[in-house]
Amino acid sequence: MKEIQGRPLPLGVTRIGNTMNFSVAVPQEKECQLLLYHAGEKKPCMSFGMKKSIGEVRYIALEDIDPSEYEYNYEMDGEIVVDPYVKALAGREKWGQARDVQMHEVRGKLDIKEYDWEGDAPLQLPYHSIIAYSLHVRGFTKHSSSKVKAKGTFRGVIEKIPYLKELGINQIQCMPVYDFEENLQYCNYWGYGDAYCFAPKGAYAYSKDAVNELKDMVKSCHREGIEVVLEMPFSGNVPKQMMEECLRYYMMEYHVDGFILNPSSAPMEGICADPILKKTKIMVHQTGFQTVMRRFLKSDEGMIPEVMYWLRHNSLGDRTYNYITNQNGFTLYDLVSYDGKHNEANGENNQDGPEYNYSWNCGVEGVTRKKAVLELRQQQIKNAFFLLLFAQGTPCILAGDEFENTQKGNNNVYCQDNPVGWLDWSKLEKKKELHDFVKKLIEIRKAYPVFWPEEEMRGIDQVSCGVPDVSYHGESAWRVPSEVSSRQLGVYYSGAAVGGDDCFVAYNMHWQEHPFALPALSSGKKWYKIASTSEGVLEEPELLDNQRLVEVAERTIMLVIGRK
Repeated sequence: MKEIQGRPLPLGVTRIGNTMNFSVAVPQEKECQLLLYHAGEKKPCMSFGMKKSIGEVRYIALEDIDPSEYEYNYEMDGEIVVDPYVKALAGREKWGQARDVQMHEVRGKLDIKEYDWEGDAPLQLPYHSIIAYSLHVRGFTKHSSSKVKAKGTFRGVIEKIPYLKELGINQIQCMPVYDFEENLQYCNYWGYGDAYCFAPKGAYAYSKDAVNELKDMVKSCHREGIEVVLEMPFSGNVPKQMMEECLRYYMMEYHVDGFILNPSSAPMEGICADPILKKTKIMVHQTGFQTVMRRFLKSDEGMIPEVMYWLRHNSLGDRTYNYITNQNGFTLYDLVSYDGKHNEANGENNQDGPEYNYSWNCGVEGVTRKKAVLELRQQQIKNAFFLLLFAQGTPCILAGDEFENTQKGNNNVYCQDNPVGWLDWSKLEKKKELHDFVKKLIEIRKAYPVFWPEEEMRGIDQVSCGVPDVSYHGESAWRVPSEVSSRQLGVYYSGAAVGGDDCFVAYNMHWQEHPFALPALSSGKKWYKIASTSEGVLEEPELLDNQRLVEVAERTIMLVIGRK
């Protein structure tokens, strides 16, 4: 090989024919050398002084170098530095294994092979059609009960695609998959903090090729109509320019469908205006839906106005999505089983994690055998899924909630790389009835366009059908139960607005039974009950005896449809 004239941009390593270009930002006062290693070895075999620079960017190019034979690092004033733009890492293939960069135990890979995408491209599913599922790549299949071969890896996710598709999921949202350092004071299980953002995590690969394995996961999901969205929190040390470059890289190199960003650190305006990312879903966390629905679920008073807002809020406008549970806070089972967090195992004297969870244990803290408490918890879990799946924003289910996965009251399992933080798939068979209930609710949502309109409903008659697209009712038709003490709400969706059947959802979060007045339907139509959280999803629609009034039991949600 020989040294030739290099280029300052792009930063990182770029292959052009038989030439490798190396470019890295180096403080002006520091000396910098490029170190080359024979692949798999921890002692440099060659070094090249990097003298040429523009601004603080040093660059060099090597001709006739076989990338499969070498790995690289930089040495700056005697300190070994891994390229911040490294695309793949050697030495970090095993989870939890300590590595010392200064001892050359971590090195950048040069051999990024061509990948056959077989015509694949990002799916670009309509935002309003999404049913999302949030997961942690390692925790999703690491438990012995997952029954997959490649536990805790990208390939393990591939093995679970049939399950996701059968449930009705068409988007997975993955916690950080870039190569973060898991060996901190406490185990960094979640992956937040400093990381090599351009390199997929080697320990998430069943093989030694994390790059191709992540691409396999994306391509396999796309084949089954499932989008892949990556959470990219970025630490405060990442320059904003680098954030934008990283997102473009994952979209182009990995065909990723979208990203979840932290708007307080990411340059949202520039990212949203980036022409490469224009058709990519750029999403952000918001806690508004979560807080309101948790409080409504546990029967807090004064929630009706905010519930009305979040039931019809369209997620596209502010790039959000709806969730009642996510990784930060209780799982759904724990939400109805614990009043307070139980994070003692984290080693921080239960001082970590959110203090306010808006949870309710249904009368007993934690594990119980009391039948009445267990039945109430089951009802509340089903109510939560109703609230999530029949709101018009984009819903996201936390992995395992559909079969009562528990973290034993721990609301911050950031350091729990063990069965507490992993999904226990053995509960799936035990809670098959709940799983099937959730599956059927997803099917209902997809079957009735009023629950996923492309544009937000406005509470007016947009198609001259005689009724608003959405309206609110209580014990009297067309009258919102606006008293502070009200814990019930009826919502009438006009099918004429979007082309489909009329739907009426009666939400009774009170501990007493309440009647709901049913609006009069157009000629020839009648109200039929199709589902409730107390009776489940009915095999056949049931004609209501009283077409003007329906009684809804305590802490129950009922769905009725209007059809000929």
